[in-house]
Amino acid sequence: MSDGDVGLYGWQLRWARWREQPRARVALLVAAGLGLMLLLALVVGVYESRAPALIQVEPAPTLAPGVLLAQTTARVAQALYDKPGGYLANDLTPPGVWLDDMPHWELGVLAEVRTMVHALHEQWGLSHAEYVEDDDLSRADTDFAVDAQSWWFPRPEREFEHGVVALQGYAGRLALRPQQAVFLARDAALRQYLAEVNDDLGRMSAHLNAAVPQVGAEGDRIVAQPTTSWWRIDDVFYEARGRCWALVPLLQALNSEYASTLQQRHAELSMRAAIHELEATQQTLWSPMVLNGSGFGLFANHSLTLANYIDRAHLDLADVVSQLNP
Repeated sequence: MSDGDVGLYGWQLRWARWREQPRARVALLVAAGLGLMLLLALVVGVYESRAPALIQVEPAPTLAPGVLLAQTTARVAQALYDKPGGYLANDLTPPGVWLDDMPHWELGVLAEVRTMVHALHEQWGLSHAEYVEDDDLSRADTDFAVDAQSWWFPRPEREFEHGVVALQGYAGRLALRPQQAVFLARDAALRQYLAEVNDDLGRMSAHLNAAVPQVGAEGDRIVAQPTTSWWRIDDVFYEARGRCWALVPLLQALNSEYASTLQQRHAELSMRAAIHELEATQQTLWSPMVLNGSGFGLFANHSLTLANYIDRAHLDLADVVSQLNP
């Protein structure tokens, strides 16, 4: 028997003796159980990290004004808790507690839902002549303003469900004949909403562009500008992706609601171009992580690529806002 065989036999003998000990068997079972749990958590985490498909909105000229916009807002909000894995931003248990990309995506979607619901409440659904608030929109505005990371009371998922029901109730009352709700399709309301969204796009682009070192002028000096920490690059990236995901159907609904106005103001093409650029932000990210390559190196810079699409959407929406000015 060779020395190698003797050594292998010795290890096998030690392994057999170790396994015969009760504590060793218990430790082996515990290790195997933990390994299986970690593997299962990894698989579930990958499943829960998938963003839902883009919501496509088809023009519905037969619907009463405002119905399509309210229904679309409800569908976007419903995706926060009705997607693979449910709502993750407030999870305290594995695998949700380990994930950070999808929770930031959810916060981006929620930010756009809040902006739209508040605009519906304060601009489109509020009669400024009588200053009569719509109860459903007021309730929805409050429901979506909940602490997004609360894990106890109130639970965000439950509040979001209530907000979606309120939006659906508002849409249902708009669809009645005669109408039992108000939707004032004013150009000023559209212009104000788009201007706010456009400001948000500009801030998103600035944060994404800050993923690489930059310099700027301060008086007569050239100084380095603050950059986004490499630790937060993926958080900023996925929050921006979530905002863009939510904006695509919301802008499609507005494009349908204000089709004649946009056509008369020669802003229809710019609106469609902005939607197209935002749709491009949802292309599949094939890398397992957000890369931050520089210059003409080997690796991509996903933040700058996303910022490029957002910049072009920002310019298109700015053109729409300027065309809507009185």
